Amino acid sequence: MSSTGGETSKMNSFVKKVKMGKRVEKMMKDKSGTTTGQEIADDDPNKTPEPYTCTGIFEADFTEFCRRNHLKDNEIPAVVIRPKPPGIQPPPDAKSKDSKDSKDASKDPTPDESPDTGSQEDPPPKTYVTKEKYAYFRPVIQVEMENDEKPITVTEIYIRGWKIDLLMVGIFKQCWPTIEKLSVVNLWNVNLSEAVIKEFASFLPQCPNLKTLAIDGTICVEESWALLIGEESLLTSLSLRNNGITDKGAAMIGKALSTVKTCNKNLISLNLSGNKISDIGATSIAQGLRMNRALLSLSLANNNVSNEGAKRLAEVLSRFPLTHEEVVERRKLLSEKGSPDRGLVKSPPPSRRGDNRPGSVRSSSHMDKTDKKRDKSSKKKQDGKKGEKEKEDTRSIRSSAEGCKSEKDHGKSNKIPMDGKKDKDDATKGGSKKDDKWKKGFMKASIAADTMTKTKGKKTSSKDKRLPESDSPEMVEAINPLLEQVENMDNQLWIPGNRCMINLNLSRNNITEIGMKSLLLAVQYQITLLNLTPSPALKGILRMSLNGNAVKKTDETFMKLQEVLLTRDPYYKPPEKGEDNQSLAG
Repeated sequence: MSSTGGETSKMNSFVKKVKMGKRVEKMMKDKSGTTTGQEIADDDPNKTPEPYTCTGIFEADFTEFCRRNHLKDNEIPAVVIRPKPPGIQPPPDAKSKDSKDSKDASKDPTPDESPDTGSQEDPPPKTYVTKEKYAYFRPVIQVEMENDEKPITVTEIYIRGWKIDLLMVGIFKQCWPTIEKLSVVNLWNVNLSEAVIKEFASFLPQCPNLKTLAIDGTICVEESWALLIGEESLLTSLSLRNNGITDKGAAMIGKALSTVKTCNKNLISLNLSGNKISDIGATSIAQGLRMNRALLSLSLANNNVSNEGAKRLAEVLSRFPLTHEEVVERRKLLSEKGSPDRGLVKSPPPSRRGDNRPGSVRSSSHMDKTDKKRDKSSKKKQDGKKGEKEKEDTRSIRSSAEGCKSEKDHGKSNKIPMDGKKDKDDATKGGSKKDDKWKKGFMKASIAADTMTKTKGKKTSSKDKRLPESDSPEMVEAINPLLEQVENMDNQLWIPGNRCMINLNLSRNNITEIGMKSLLLAVQYQITLLNLTPSPALKGILRMSLNGNAVKKTDETFMKLQEVLLTRDPYYKPPEKGEDNQSLAG
């Protein structure tokens, strides 16, 4: 009986343990069910996340937006500092070596017979960095900062060898405009589509200091690169090297540079080397340079440009006839601003006369002007002892500037009649909206060209940072190319060509002696025009690269062109007189 009683007690304890185990499992299942429910609720894609405000720190903002777009941590490109080559240590000075050796000899007159040379030598510089097996192929965003310890000072962004899609460019759209010091974006082999380029063009003007953009080694089937240099673009330098751009893309770029009514007023440098642009594309770009007065440097190196393209570019640089559309636009601008010859006509135009006054009757404004002329000499004597008159601001339109000055000199106390006031306002303000485009671009081009030619080849010290007034770049009045002085030849209106461009690269093309002659004539024409009417901003071509074309270096035209360009190169230093005398004496 005792054995049976012990067995029953063991069975009861076993049953209790089984029941307890089942209860524990049930509780664990309930807990796990609640936790998974919470995780599902947290990972619910329909749940709207809290709004995120950018901090200006690119790495933090970029990572946060990637996570909000449901990218995993291993899918988010890492933001790293761009590696730099190791610094080269300067060679030791020979004098310091001799002094050290003499000191050592004085201290230890009996040097060791077997010196330890290994301890004296510096360790070799480290020119490589070891990484994981596939780390090199993972997407990475390289950045450069003003101060590596402050991540908010990102100035340059480099992306190499991975595709930028709409999702990624949408993240950039939210991050980049908040980086205050971002000035350079360099993309290489990023496989952009037309939609991505449109998205770039939409938010790049929002980046306050972004001026340089390079997209190299990237082929876009639609070739919609012209969207990046629209009227709203703030870029000053654009590089599109090795992008397979054909005549189709060159035509769109030419229209983006300028048309009869629009122009790009900020772009200073454009690099289109290593593409597939032929004479048709070069003609389209030359067409865009007709009304553009902001671009200073153009590179068409390593393309398929031959004599016809060189002729079109030379024509734009020298002088060219206006088309019918340009003549019509010129007449519109003249009518808006007022013709310079209108001031010679005694009676005002019919639109400014009274309703019931014939054309032969003089207006009250004209009578007032004649009276002012009579009293001019007497007023000058009375006002001669007074203080100096206030300096008058020069007007952009020369034709109206003289009229404004005469009205101010006749007396400031007299009231100007309504008709005269309208004439003055029309002369000074007419067409201001359209001319602002040309003024801004021309002012930037004039200052940049003047500073480039003055500072190249000179080492500026801290004392010379502040230039005297005579050496400071002059603010030249901007004139719409259509309003420049015209010349009537063969029933056509001819205007001077583009003299704002100072650098043209046509190396490694198919230009022969015929194209070289056209370019030579264009440069000679610019030099002649500069000697007749010197201008600080309109200097013309200063450098032209023509090596690697289908012409021999011993060709007479090529050699003459090189001689002419040599003296215009900002880096050219004429030989000193002493050297010439020594060579003659030798």
